[in-house]
Amino acid sequence: MTRSTAEIRRAFLDFFAKQQHQEVSSSSLVPHDDPTLLFTNAGMNQFKDVFLGAEKRDCVRAVTSQKCVRAGGKHNDLENVGYTARHHTFFEMLGNFSFGDYFKTDAIKFAWTFLTEELGLPKEKLLVTVYSEDDEAFAIWENEIGVPKDKIIKISTSDNFWSMGDTGPCGPCSEIFYDHGEHIWGGVPGSPEEDGDRFIEIWNLVFMQFNRQKDGTMEPLPKPSIDTGMGLERISAILQNVHSNYEIDLFQHLIAAAAKIVGTSDLSNKSLRVIADHIRSCGFLVCDGVIPSNEGRGYVLRRIIRRAVRHGYKLGAKDIFFYQLVAQLVTEMGEAYPDLKQNQAMIEKVLKAEEEQFSTTLARGMNILNDEIEKLDGSVIPGEVVFKLYDTYGFPADLTADVAREQDLSIDQAGFEAAMHAQKTRAQSASKFGADYANVVKIDHQTEFTGYAEVVGTASVVELIKDNTSVDSVTDGEVTIVLASTPFYAESGGQVGDTGHMQSDSASITVSDTIKVGVAFAHQSTVKGSVKVGDELTLSVNRARRDAIKNNHSATHLLHAALRQCLGEHVTQKGSLVDADKLRFDFSHFESITAEQLTEIENIVNAQIRQNHPLTTKLMDLEEAKASGAMALFGEKYDEKVRVVQMGAFSTELCGGTHVERTGDIGLFKIISEGGIASGVRRIEAITAQDALDFVASESSQLFEVASMLKSDKASVLEKLGQALASLKTKEKELSQLKQSMAGAKSKDLLSNIVEIEGVKVLVAKLEGVESKALRGMMDDLKNQLGSGVIALGLASDNKVNLITGVTKDLVSKFKAGALVNHLAAQVGGKGGGRPDMAQAGGSQPENLDNALKSVGDWIKTQ
Repeated sequence: MTRSTAEIRRAFLDFFAKQQHQEVSSSSLVPHDDPTLLFTNAGMNQFKDVFLGAEKRDCVRAVTSQKCVRAGGKHNDLENVGYTARHHTFFEMLGNFSFGDYFKTDAIKFAWTFLTEELGLPKEKLLVTVYSEDDEAFAIWENEIGVPKDKIIKISTSDNFWSMGDTGPCGPCSEIFYDHGEHIWGGVPGSPEEDGDRFIEIWNLVFMQFNRQKDGTMEPLPKPSIDTGMGLERISAILQNVHSNYEIDLFQHLIAAAAKIVGTSDLSNKSLRVIADHIRSCGFLVCDGVIPSNEGRGYVLRRIIRRAVRHGYKLGAKDIFFYQLVAQLVTEMGEAYPDLKQNQAMIEKVLKAEEEQFSTTLARGMNILNDEIEKLDGSVIPGEVVFKLYDTYGFPADLTADVAREQDLSIDQAGFEAAMHAQKTRAQSASKFGADYANVVKIDHQTEFTGYAEVVGTASVVELIKDNTSVDSVTDGEVTIVLASTPFYAESGGQVGDTGHMQSDSASITVSDTIKVGVAFAHQSTVKGSVKVGDELTLSVNRARRDAIKNNHSATHLLHAALRQCLGEHVTQKGSLVDADKLRFDFSHFESITAEQLTEIENIVNAQIRQNHPLTTKLMDLEEAKASGAMALFGEKYDEKVRVVQMGAFSTELCGGTHVERTGDIGLFKIISEGGIASGVRRIEAITAQDALDFVASESSQLFEVASMLKSDKASVLEKLGQALASLKTKEKELSQLKQSMAGAKSKDLLSNIVEIEGVKVLVAKLEGVESKALRGMMDDLKNQLGSGVIALGLASDNKVNLITGVTKDLVSKFKAGALVNHLAAQVGGKGGGRPDMAQAGGSQPENLDNALKSVGDWIKTQ
């Protein structure tokens, strides 16, 4: 019986669970605290710190099905998707891991047992590779597993030796290959024909055995570890007796849905493969918080969406279609990844908005590209054309290259990059921030935080940092102090660090900030007197400031829940800042928020404050906390044990910050601003407690003053203000009409300035008491009255010059208003332009206006 992709995934997880592996959920596609990665691209990414020894977990064995994306930066398969049998932008990596527990023998046995017994693959169809110097692995395969020698291939290249970087953990690999049969071209690994499709790698076992030093020395690790990876799509293709990954059940269902939506019956069309692949990467990227933009991860997402849309256009799609595939994606993968189903509406909304934006220019851009290809002399599309399509129509260069490849053409990549550099550089990789304090200073001590229960205490000094160097003592000056325990909260999770005071017999210490450096709390301080390692200090957090921060932080939890209740469950946190003065909350939402909705959100939060819910906190296992409904915030990295903060039944979140004891302590919640800060991301700023009361009192006072000015009471102020504005608008209209009448009268007076130069009537005048916006009307008036001639008018006011020139239609073949106005503008420090019969200009040198106007006659004579 053929197994579905979902069944294979489940079989893998269940098999290793029986071997005492803890099933760990897939991590986000957005790597946390790893600027070296654009996207999660391997199963071991979330365990990197465990392998490096910087993080400890309760389990020593783990198994995952990790979602991965390779579509940007160093790991980029985008251009191959749709053209090969096994390249994807999104794929699932099945992996089992040992953190210093079992090693080569068990890893090899687990893999062989799973493939041959659990999945039932014929042993004769499998062959393996080992690193050329790894005799131990060779012996295990031959003597304990029973693989014939001729099916164990030694590889001497880096393909079979894994490393995390130039230094650090590394070790040999052993890869397992499946033989598709003689009817398919290709040779065994290491042979000249290895790039063929007969022998396909399905599983890579990494034996993390050494620690590579800077000098290249390989030191054995005290606890060798295991990291494995098997592509779910590849093993599914083998078990479902198909050669291409796109023929497995999951892809066939997506392809059929895409074909139905775009209206094609040709299920073999490779454009359908592209669309089916891209809906997976786009759906999961949006689900994990990536929003289309013009930089970094958002730009990669935008490229993938637009590539999919272009292939739909190529198939004949007449309307936006891509977002409609999210429903089928949820059907296929929603059970394994519940957050995909939970965020379905939000994903559809993001993809629809991006597709609508691109579709408006896609047809026109394609027409321009096709025109350029028809005119092409050669086989390379010029870089400036590629850039024009990118800059004007939003065609990423690889999309243009995609079209070119379909017509046996290429693009001038170097020329495109030169044009890009001339305008601006688009960020296409994850931001790399400069080294901050926490990266410069290394502290080994772990600080116990006591600040949930108290804001005072005593603790001993365990380390002093002065000028990024550990010292024994400090006298007068700035220093970073590390304590064995502290009630001072260190900045994290959007909440700012505490300030306050420390005291000893020999020093008075002001704490200006508290930050985290690894597992230590670093108090940035100014010392008066002297302090040394080992001193016992009396500690006191600035209580009023801490209370204000607690109010604002607790209010963000209520705000988050209120937003989801009012706007929809697609709302998720995208960032926050909580200090003593205000709270700032960024969240996903894809349309403007109305004044009525803001009022509703505010009312919901204040209703929860009035209900005075007690705030409860519990320490729970991460998976247990998520199962209980606690919200995990985007971008946060959580330990296995997490702190769950609950406010009645209204809000439950994972949070390590400080909070009020009851919601009533917040007092009052008031929104002071709301607006968009990025595509699909909005920001609310709000205040609480006394600050909110002061804000309301100030607004009330201002409203009273406005009412007094309008001779009204507060209840009628809007009506009175509307009446006053309507009256003002009427008076402004009457004034404008009066000014136009006066300008018309001035026009008649100006006719006395007409002179004749070489048979042409010329009117030149310097105006006074005329508004610049009346000049065009005056010019039309004068041309009508003049009948035939050339006119030049100048107006000097507020240290600037306004010029206007006109030529009647019978003379525009000889005299151009634009040429005349530029002749004048050049003399008054300006420039201008317009039609042959009328042109305007500005200038910054009114002192030169008289001489400029006198030159009109000479200009007429030279034409």
